Amino acid sequence: MPAAILSGILTALAFPKAGLSFLAWISLIPLLLVLTGKRRRSGFLTAGLAGFVFNGILLYWIPDVPAHYGGMPYWLCILIYLALILFLALYWGLFGHVFVRLHRTFPLAAFLVAPFLWIATEFILTRFLTGFPWGIVGTSQYRNLPLIQTASLAGVTGVSFLLVLVQSTFVLAVRRKPKSPFFAALALLALAHAWGGYVLKKGDFRGPTGVKAAVVQGNVSSDIYWQFTAPGEVRGIFEDHLDLTRQALDAGAELVIWPEFTVPLCWSCGEPLYKEFGAEVDRLVASSRATLVLGSNEVTGPRANPQYHNTAMAIHPDLTRSLYYKMHLVPFGEYTPYKKVFFFIERVTHAIGDITPGSDHVLHKHAAFRFGSPICYEVIFPSLVRKFVRNGADFLVTITNDGWYGKTSAPHQHWAQAVVRAVENRRYLLRAATTGVSGFVDPFGRVLASSRLMTRAVLTETVYPSARLSLYTRIGDALPVAGLTLSLFALILAVLKNAKDRNTHGPHRQII
Repeated sequence: MPAAILSGILTALAFPKAGLSFLAWISLIPLLLVLTGKRRRSGFLTAGLAGFVFNGILLYWIPDVPAHYGGMPYWLCILIYLALILFLALYWGLFGHVFVRLHRTFPLAAFLVAPFLWIATEFILTRFLTGFPWGIVGTSQYRNLPLIQTASLAGVTGVSFLLVLVQSTFVLAVRRKPKSPFFAALALLALAHAWGGYVLKKGDFRGPTGVKAAVVQGNVSSDIYWQFTAPGEVRGIFEDHLDLTRQALDAGAELVIWPEFTVPLCWSCGEPLYKEFGAEVDRLVASSRATLVLGSNEVTGPRANPQYHNTAMAIHPDLTRSLYYKMHLVPFGEYTPYKKVFFFIERVTHAIGDITPGSDHVLHKHAAFRFGSPICYEVIFPSLVRKFVRNGADFLVTITNDGWYGKTSAPHQHWAQAVVRAVENRRYLLRAATTGVSGFVDPFGRVLASSRLMTRAVLTETVYPSARLSLYTRIGDALPVAGLTLSLFALILAVLKNAKDRNTHGPHRQII
């Protein structure tokens, strides 16, 4: 048990805010060592405990959000938080259960299958139910620029694969003595670093033409509820964003990005305030000849049954608009999943929205280029962001409101995942956040500019759109799919071998 707890703690500390990324290279060793002496059931519980500790530390900021902004009783927030991290711990438990089963049947091969098994569980975590890939261990390496280039080949799970491979082969060398797999893993790691260093020095995914762009961070508190805020204060926040935009335009920006829901905007709504603000934005865009991207809450459908959409809108100098409706909504924030099961949630909080998801990876245009605009939470899903680029995005823009999380680790963790998406797809990524972190990331994960939390900022950089595709963008999640296939195949072989042994020799226990 202490070893499992230690693994959970060390893995969590590898992520922002602590950011001790080197710990991810040793954090799973205690767990793997103790799993080699476990039975299947205790393997599940032991690894599950490690996952519970890991997610508990990583997501410590969750209870405060519904308590503070949703008016939910804190005891209920804690229960929901515990239920979430218990659910996420199941994936670690699944890894532990299958690893122990393989180890008892194939003591040597289990260590070689372990990295494939790990990325298989991460792949399931990304897609099962609503998916929640916040704790993909490869993300912890987002500042290790040579290594993170591997993500352009196999996605972030390729980085996870290397992390687990080094540790599993080390434990194999300690427990079973064959050292050649460990040295081979180190050689592969050295090769990945060398290739990454070469790419950072020689690689170029820049197109020939640059775009001067700016991201605006207005530092709007999430404590502000538009319907309960004095009109003068709302007007002041709106004017602040217009002023910041003018600063960006004066600096030569031809593309300006506002964050998600930074001011109340809706071009499809009839209320006077929306019409007034919309007209002023249109006048600014028309006079500047720049493209403005912003977050709005648009309405579609008949009046009797309106559908509300979290929208990323691009307003062009000719005042034409392109709209992307957020597709992957935040569960229990923008909608209630499985309402028959969680029917009670909406009775204890006023903060759950009724947003309708979009269905298309709509691209916006600027000059001769196209760009995708994943909104907020969507940027944590590699396959969703990848599809924007597959559909023709020359660069990426993401808008978000991370003000809910204050100065906790959450905004930094969210930013780290955006950095990895840029590398995976070899695209410049522009990020506008209400309270930070806003910034620019190049196709190799280098941060060109970034803001501090809880400050007003205008950041301006030149980005270079590109039509070239990375290997990951082309083949997607081929590696974790292969990992899942190999893990299932190994598990089937173990089950068949155990059945054959029982039929041949009768029930017996293997002594470890």
